[in-house]
Amino acid sequence: MSDAQRQDAAARGDFETALADSDLLEIRVWLRLLTCTNLVERRIRRNLRADFEITLPRFDLLAQLQRAPEGLTMGALSRRLMVSNGNVTGLIERLAGEGLVERQAIPGDRRTQVVRLTAAGERALVKMLPIHHRWVAAMFAGLDRDEMTTLLNLLARLKLSLADDGGATDGDRI
Repeated sequence: MSDAQRQDAAARGDFETALADSDLLEIRVWLRLLTCTNLVERRIRRNLRADFEITLPRFDLLAQLQRAPEGLTMGALSRRLMVSNGNVTGLIERLAGEGLVERQAIPGDRRTQVVRLTAAGERALVKMLPIHHRWVAAMFAGLDRDEMTTLLNLLARLKLSLADDGGATDGDRI
């Protein structure tokens, strides 16, 4: 790729294409994954806002609760959503105020609450899910089933590789 092509790719936000062939393959793969993730997330956020007037974090929280009809604690929601407890608390307060979720204290533990979808929350999510699934299917339409299976398997191997990092923490350097 020429320098002009790399500069054009970088200007479009296509940073992994803008790298030289001599750059580390690992960096190029990481940036390609990041670019794909950002593109999918941006489109889902835009569509949720336009079609349902809901944010992606709120949608994700409702979807997590639907998968756990018995409800989830705030801590479990935080882990599943990969956000801080404070973020979950704010989301829950707003969704509870709209009647989409309910909180219930656990007997004998005043600090822990279980959060569940309300009937209204379930109805709202049931309207969104088929449309959300169509958006995702459309974004992956350029891949056939075998390619998606291969990609899923490769990403599973990458995930295992990342999880098997010898206990490294964010502050560790390789």
